Amino acid sequence: MDSVSDWNTKIIEEFRANGGKVGGPFAGGNLLLIHHRGARSGTERVNPVAFLPDGDRMVIIASAGGADKNPDWYHNLKAHPDTTAEVGTEELAVHAAEILDEDYTATWDRVVARMPGFADYQTKTSRRIPLIALTRR
Repeated sequence: MDSVSDWNTKIIEEFRANGGKVGGPFAGGNLLLIHHRGARSGTERVNPVAFLPDGDRMVIIASAGGADKNPDWYHNLKAHPDTTAEVGTEELAVHAAEILDEDYTATWDRVVARMPGFADYQTKTSRRIPLIALTRR
């Protein structure tokens, strides 16, 4: 298992053991666990991601820490948008859809107002960091 997998596994275990609360860099923030199926492999995976509650949706940010490529979960959600998310102690059936056009700009502004670190990530990459809206289904 690589260091990213180890890091994710520890966060997932802490999240589940503490009713959705974690410490470290996510302490006090909104975190959920997104389930996704490999676009090619079909393998089921889970990743911890920060989110912004935004009306009737939860917005997750495909920042990959400012890397030059989107995280794998982004591609997997594009291929298989109907999935589940763990929020606190609940597991919710959700539909994932990329936020585009004018909605993107307004939503990005709300994201960085609440979580300024994402603006820093954007400066590290030439790609526009995707935003994904999760809505209950």
